Order: sequence, then structure tokens, then C-alpha cells
Amino acid sequence: MSSWIKLHQPDMQLYVCNYIFLVTIAMMKKYILFVCTENACRSQMAEGFFNYYNKNPDYQGISAGTNPSGKINPVAIEVMKEKDIDISRQSSKMLTPEMIMNSHQIYTMGCVQECPITPPDKTEDWGLEDPAGKSREAFREVRADIEHRIKRLLSDLSES
Repeated sequence: MSSWIKLHQPDMQLYVCNYIFLVTIAMMKKYILFVCTENACRSQMAEGFFNYYNKNPDYQGISAGTNPSGKINPVAIEVMKEKDIDISRQSSKMLTPEMIMNSHQIYTMGCVQECPITPPDKTEDWGLEDPAGKSREAFREVRADIEHRIKRLLSDLSES
């Protein structure tokens, strides 16, 4: 009973609230959001590469689409497996205001016109060609470009 009374003393309440706030902040991840229209190819590969190469537990890559297809392109899955990265368990997700609000940085894959709700101050468009419906080699070229950009992004994040 005495701990109950102490908890309700004004200065103890402030201490507990500050402690809870600090613990919550410490547990928050910085989400790096990758966006394309269908969330089926480019943004899925970016999420896969980011989470594969990222060694900083403060960051996590996520992806979404403005008009998600509901599935990941099977060729994207196959070309990522060539790099020993399995994106088959990822899911095609709708871009939500909460995702945007909770993201540290946003990267659009070449669909910045279709992503008008992403704030310009934390959005960068990579201008990547959509490989959907193209050859496996086209997927590999886009994959290589994404991998290069992700490695550079992670290097920049580690320096900041």
C-alpha cells in the first residue's frame, strides 16, 4: 500500500511519466520508407536490401505502395534470391498517413507524382525504371541500382 501512495505523490508522478517517456523514445525505431505504386518490385527489393545490409538496430526498412498489387512480383523474388535475400515473406502494403508520419526518411522509386502525400522535406525520388513486365535482365539492372543506393544510404546514415 505504501508504494501505491508514493506513486501518487506529485513529484513521483512526474518521475514515472518522464521515465516512461524516455523508455518509449529509446524503443522507437527510425523507419526508412520505400514507396512505389504497386509495392511489388522496386520498393520490395529496397526493403529487402535495407534490412539485409543494415546493422543499426535503430533503423528498419519498410515499403508500401499507393496502389498495392497485393503480391510481390515473382521475378523480383527470384532475382533477390540470387543475392541470397528472401523477400517472399514480405507483403504488398498500402501507403498510409501513419507510415509517412512515423518515417524518418522516404524514398520513392520513380513515382513521386503518384505520391503527393509524402512531405517534400523528407522525400527523395530515386527515379528508377519499373521492371514489371520486362526481362529478367531488366530486373537485375534495377536490383543492382537499388543495392548501390541502399549501401550509400546506409553509409550516410552511419555518418549522421
